[in-house]
Amino acid sequence: MPFRLTSPDFKDGDYLGQDQILSAVYGFGCAGGNRSPRLAWEDPPAGTESFTLTVYDPDAPTGSGFWHWLVCNLPANCRALPGGIGMGGALPAGAIETRTDFGKPGYGGPCPPPGDHPHRYLFALYAVKGKVNVTADTPAAQVGFQLHFATLAKATLMGLYKRA
Repeated sequence: MPFRLTSPDFKDGDYLGQDQILSAVYGFGCAGGNRSPRLAWEDPPAGTESFTLTVYDPDAPTGSGFWHWLVCNLPANCRALPGGIGMGGALPAGAIETRTDFGKPGYGGPCPPPGDHPHRYLFALYAVKGKVNVTADTPAAQVGFQLHFATLAKATLMGLYKRA
């Protein structure tokens, strides 16, 4: 069976629920729960020593997309993350969240501009040989650079969100 990422909170290609949308605290005009979704994965390739999870919006009007969440060095025996863990929940031992485009580590939910087309939120789980060398302040581009050389396999799940 292939390496697979799933969520009981949304199906691949479906809209994310209000619970996953950015909260009003961030000041972008959304009023969701800002809870990271529950995620699960199965069948990583042999040799996987850790996992890295990223959430990216390629449709953000920035010229370079927008990074919503990065969790690096999840242990090789980890197969799921509970909902809400990206809001300061206890990550598995050894895992670390790195800086997002919100300027700090942690989950930041979708909040595209009002009236814009539906944005794609790409949840990507990387099976990694070794670990990535990061701190809480490591930017997403540096995480991606390291993943380029250490990824054994990648599993993806896409959620959508459109703001009225």
